[in-house]
Amino acid sequence: MRRAKLHSGIQVLVVDDNYEHAAGIRGIASLDGGFDVIGTASNADVCLNMVKKYHPDVILMDINMPDTDGITLLQKIKKIDTNVRVIALTGYDDADLIYRVMKEGARGYVLKTMASALLIQAIIDVSDGKIFLPSVIAAKFFDYFQKSQEDEKSYVNSEDNLLNYLTQREEEVLELLTEGISYKEVATRLFISDTTVKTHVNNIFQKLQVSDKTQAVLYAINNGLLNKTRVNRTKIAV
Repeated sequence: MRRAKLHSGIQVLVVDDNYEHAAGIRGIASLDGGFDVIGTASNADVCLNMVKKYHPDVILMDINMPDTDGITLLQKIKKIDTNVRVIALTGYDDADLIYRVMKEGARGYVLKTMASALLIQAIIDVSDGKIFLPSVIAAKFFDYFQKSQEDEKSYVNSEDNLLNYLTQREEEVLELLTEGISYKEVATRLFISDTTVKTHVNNIFQKLQVSDKTQAVLYAINNGLLNKTRVNRTKIAV
């Protein structure tokens, strides 16, 4: 017999386009954790409508949604309800993705491969106003944060080259695009999702002030991205 619902006062919304994953997460939250799961959403529109209607305490959200990338959906959720707390659920521990999700206001980041007890603890901590980052995720987040701070300091004295505003991961994506490969192949080489690649590409377009991939590639070639990456590789080799 399941235990009594000790946390039934905490309302949880599950957002995942994969039915089996959503059902599993819902089961962990409601049956094992005893939380009040108000429903599941399989796409961004349903998620936003449920946020407007129910104003849940915590949202367990898959970052890799098919219709809208997780960063954009997170921003839209925050515009509707600034009090809702979002926990990112994903199979990817990419440092840049962790940093961006937390920077946009997520209160937790949990890998789907982690034990169910961690997910339950994440909901409890986040509903109490805390941040939940497992140690392996926290290490990647702070390492990336420190590097980002160092990069920002270097921008002050750098020449007016928009490439300087790209993160390391964005540079990697852009360099691969100069090879003429598809977004899907970029995702395969970098071991990230197609959605994450598209998010990086959109950020690249904004930072380089271009509107398509061809313009971005031309800017990269004309402004020394390939030379810069070769120098960095040489330093690492040495």
